Amino acid sequence: MVEAKRKDLFCGSLTKNILLFALPLMATGMLQTLFNTADLAVVGRFDGNDALAAVGSTSSMIHLIVNLLMGLSVGASVVVAQAYGAKDDKTMSKSVHTAVAVSVVGGLIVAVVGFFLGGKILALMGTAPEVIDDATLYVKIYFLGAPVSMIYNFGAAILRAVGNTKTPLLSLSAAGVINVLLNLFLVIVFNMGVAGVAIATVVSQTVSALLVMVYLARRSDACRFYLKKLAFYKNELVRMIAIGLPAGLQSSLFAISNVMIQSSVNSFGSVEIIAGNTAAMSIEGFVYILMNSFSNAGMTFIGQTIGAEHYERVPRVARRTLLWVTLGGLFAGILCYILRDPLLSVFLKVEEGSNAALAASYGEMRLLYICAPYFVCGVMDVLTGLLRGMGYSTVPMIITVGGVCGLRLVWIYTVFAIFHTPEVLFISYLLSWLVTALAQGTLYLIMQRRLLKKAGLVKKKV
Repeated sequence: MVEAKRKDLFCGSLTKNILLFALPLMATGMLQTLFNTADLAVVGRFDGNDALAAVGSTSSMIHLIVNLLMGLSVGASVVVAQAYGAKDDKTMSKSVHTAVAVSVVGGLIVAVVGFFLGGKILALMGTAPEVIDDATLYVKIYFLGAPVSMIYNFGAAILRAVGNTKTPLLSLSAAGVINVLLNLFLVIVFNMGVAGVAIATVVSQTVSALLVMVYLARRSDACRFYLKKLAFYKNELVRMIAIGLPAGLQSSLFAISNVMIQSSVNSFGSVEIIAGNTAAMSIEGFVYILMNSFSNAGMTFIGQTIGAEHYERVPRVARRTLLWVTLGGLFAGILCYILRDPLLSVFLKVEEGSNAALAASYGEMRLLYICAPYFVCGVMDVLTGLLRGMGYSTVPMIITVGGVCGLRLVWIYTVFAIFHTPEVLFISYLLSWLVTALAQGTLYLIMQRRLLKKAGLVKKKV
């Protein structure tokens, strides 16, 4: 039995508590990103640019299929956090078991859809003929592991909601070591290429899921998991869907816009552009994880605050998380651009005049236009997380879909259609982030004032 001490996220310094919450979450997310990064680094270094392009070309499509369900894990996290803040053990227990049930059933559905439709979606995206067979093989194996991947992510969301970010980190650390070792073993020793890295990812995800579920089954509080209690509890499920479905739709529509971006990259007809874009995206992934950790921190802190009815803390949480995501995003984004050569060389064998050198030049271009100003995306994400923690999900989804997905699609079919260059394509990212962040910030201020006024913390005008 694991003794679970109750954590009040507001005891002591708020800044310290946010960092203590976010840092393990960052490390966890970075390890999770390392799964795919290790795949790319190993196949890029030991199997060539075609294999790197094959694995890299699948990321947008994978996100398209899994993101809808992952949104429900956001709903689960908010519902558990609010029940935890309110000290409502009965609701918390029902929420935990509903979340796990959703992860199991949803994971099976994702596995079937991804296995049978993944290759067809890659073809519709215009994936290069020389890499589509390997890309299809990769996604078929990858999606067989979807159920365990979902179980881990929902389990981690539950633990984050009650302030525990260390257990998911430890679980993923063990799985990450297994992933890297299996990658090297299957690709170098058995020469399995993309199949080897896909198998390694599935095995490591299984390990992380088992470790998290064993921990939940051994807890001593209302967060403990019992197999016999596994069910869909109506009230908790409805609340998860109300918060999580818009978040999932937003992520899926985000993925659709990224699929369109990937298709636009594919339209240049060069494996080098795809490989360079893939390498840069992998580097950006680590910066995004840093910033998304503060978004999750804001969502969890706000969720517990609302549950405990300590509304006066809401503005403080917002200010601190926005400050830290800006500082962290600026530092990490600019640092990655400064260190672009050694970072890109992790994925590409760069030699003067080689195809890899050309691929690296495209990677540098993407890092300049997207990674360096990435903190703007972080601000946008934190504002969305704060709104979700307050229980608002639909309107933020509409704003994000219109501001990010809609603007990028319009850009692709207008400006990019006329000026068909990678630079013009990459500019659409920063423009969409700026527009959406301004709209989300306006909405947040309105909702915060409404909340404080309802709680009697805003003086009425005489």
